[in-house]
Amino acid sequence: MRKKEMLAMLLAGGQGSRLGILTKDKAKPSVAFGGKYRIIDFPMSNCVNSGVDTVGVLTQYQPLILNQHIGIGIPWDLDRKNGGAAILAPHVKGGEQGEWYSGTANAIYQNIGYIDTYNPEYVLILSGDHIYKMDYSNMLAFHKKNNCDVTIAVLEVSMDEASRFGIMNADENDKIYEFEEKPEHPKSNLASMGIYIFTWDKLREALIEDNKVHADSDFGKHIIPMMLNKGMTLYAYRFKDYWKDVGTIESYWAANMELIETLPHFNLYEDFWKIYTNNESQLPQYTGKNADIKTSIISEGSSILGKVHHSVISTSVIIEEGAEVRDSIIMEHCIIRKGCVIDRCIIDQDTEIGENVTMGVGDDVPNEDKPKIYNTGITVVGNNTVVPPNVTIGKNCVIYGKTTAEDYPEGRLESGKSVVIEKEAIL
Repeated sequence: MRKKEMLAMLLAGGQGSRLGILTKDKAKPSVAFGGKYRIIDFPMSNCVNSGVDTVGVLTQYQPLILNQHIGIGIPWDLDRKNGGAAILAPHVKGGEQGEWYSGTANAIYQNIGYIDTYNPEYVLILSGDHIYKMDYSNMLAFHKKNNCDVTIAVLEVSMDEASRFGIMNADENDKIYEFEEKPEHPKSNLASMGIYIFTWDKLREALIEDNKVHADSDFGKHIIPMMLNKGMTLYAYRFKDYWKDVGTIESYWAANMELIETLPHFNLYEDFWKIYTNNESQLPQYTGKNADIKTSIISEGSSILGKVHHSVISTSVIIEEGAEVRDSIIMEHCIIRKGCVIDRCIIDQDTEIGENVTMGVGDDVPNEDKPKIYNTGITVVGNNTVVPPNVTIGKNCVIYGKTTAEDYPEGRLESGKSVVIEKEAIL
């Protein structure tokens, strides 16, 4: 097989627990974003736009939806005989039992055989759960120019925020001399983005060596410090464009809302750097004669008969006449029945909201079960959920499953409460 100059390894197995019910049965990279996309579409599109034609996608937690979405990589022109997209799940390598990925570097270590198949000179390591556009070929040129063993993409953050990140301390030429993981008193504001280019033979050697010591080998905790201690050449590559980690309910909601602005910070409509996705052909969107749409994204196949203000509506959504949706995210194949008022909510796919439901009202009380996740006034409804008609639902509520009127005493769910109906296991 022809040798590759660089291939990408995309870490997409994260649970994304801070997204709560949205990741109950799917990995964070497969969560919908911007109406018609999924989060993983952004690094995948960056790869193809950057000329990277071989992408290993490492999956682990709830991979079914993610695997179906990626398929053989057709939407990203990655259905190739030499390279293309490959799903790399944990698997049995010898004996009778397999081994889960137990760290970011351990996941790459377990796939050394896959990488060796292409014998690349460089390996690009990516996270599958960030929203941004980056030309990795520019980062590779920087890596070569500085004769690096490792190049780490960094963002300049405020010094007040720096303690939340892995921080690269570098000299005036951006050569890294020290790495600090979430330092209490940071010395610089160069925050790691979790995007690395390694010279493969150096990384391969480091992975094998560190695996003997750390079963949970991690790039930030183990591999980067090891390479620094050995005197290898590490440089910080400064990225100064839009980048967003949509790791919380609030950041996910806010990033979607930013797309609606007249001049959005992150532009989905640029022809020269398109974002590709696996999106089945849809009928055109339909707008009824009494529809009222303002400052919103409406995706293909949707039927809008009511009011939609400052919201993101995915494919094949029905908003019936007399329904109002404000400051909300409605994912694909949802139905919002007539008379509903939906305010500052996230509703996951294949959900039906019954007639005359009012959602997102009342006091801003943190969720009593998971106050660290649901605490910014956003009510979240999980996928394949049914909400019966004529109920009133507060803020920071969580609803999941086929609920009935009996689940809402006196027709109400107060702010901060949850109704979660677990699905029966299929034996």
